[in-house]
Amino acid sequence: MGVNLGPLISRRQEVDLSQLSGRILCLDAYNALYQFLAIIRQPDGTPLMNSRGEITSHLSGLFYRTVNLMERGIKVIYCFDGKPPSLKEREIAERIALREKYRQKLAESLERGDLEEIRRYAAASVRLEDYMVETAKELLTAMGIPWVQAPAEGEAQAAYLVQQGDAWATASQDYDSLLFGSPRMVRNVSITGRRKLPRKNVYIEIKPEVIELKSVLEELQLTREQLVDLAILIGTDYNPGGFRGIGPKRALQLIHRYGSLENALGHLSSREWEGLDIEAIRKAFLEPEVTTNYKLEWKPIDEEAVIKILVDKYEFSLNRVKKAIERVKKVEEEARRPTLERWFA
Repeated sequence: MGVNLGPLISRRQEVDLSQLSGRILCLDAYNALYQFLAIIRQPDGTPLMNSRGEITSHLSGLFYRTVNLMERGIKVIYCFDGKPPSLKEREIAERIALREKYRQKLAESLERGDLEEIRRYAAASVRLEDYMVETAKELLTAMGIPWVQAPAEGEAQAAYLVQQGDAWATASQDYDSLLFGSPRMVRNVSITGRRKLPRKNVYIEIKPEVIELKSVLEELQLTREQLVDLAILIGTDYNPGGFRGIGPKRALQLIHRYGSLENALGHLSSREWEGLDIEAIRKAFLEPEVTTNYKLEWKPIDEEAVIKILVDKYEFSLNRVKKAIERVKKVEEEARRPTLERWFA
């Protein structure tokens, strides 16, 4: 779920995708795939599926959104989660329990025929299965898009790539990118466009937002270490729920007044910090486990391999897939043309 820093951050630049042309974005793959599974739905709220009942929403989002980004001159890298840190066990258990709760509500909604509730609970009960992840990797390879297998958190790995200068920004909905030290993040890359507000018949236009870590720290008058302390007070994936009664603004006040989480704890009536390994949570953000053994190489799209995955195996429309492939080939051809030839074309 990530930490809720949104209410504290006003320094963000809304941009069009075209303004990110020429940039390399490193996407948190799990974050993106979950968004595709939640958003790309049939009218009754169920995910897209082939005739065998295999879910295809994630592949549809991954393929067409990536093509859309490539058309705009944006290079992408996807980072996949590895083994979850032991600190995250509680959060994972809570997510599993919550999904099961929503599955039960979905079944009840289906019996009543309540379409609005069906859509809501169908999206909330989604689960990213291992076969979905593996097929996503196969599709990216066929598209010539590099991906990195992180040893632990994909978002931490993405932040590392940006720190190393291998990418311009991380792309994720979660503000955790900032806690992991990404110098720059872009939100709404995977969900740009017209979206319906939950439980309302209202549509809004969503645009990408660029957020700079340096600007956030300056705005909040914090160090990165203090930002992590603030996040722990609010609640992170490593201590879900945070401290009772403390929201983002209250947490900021406490860190400003006392300088650190330890200094603030003695002034809290809540005892939730007892048994909490604060230093381990800090380290998870400030010194995350990442791999330096990766190779980033963008290759031409393999039309035959893409069609084999999407059309032959998952029953996508051959015509639509071919049209998307032609769009990619046009981008690749344009990139191969000499600079002067492009200039005078």
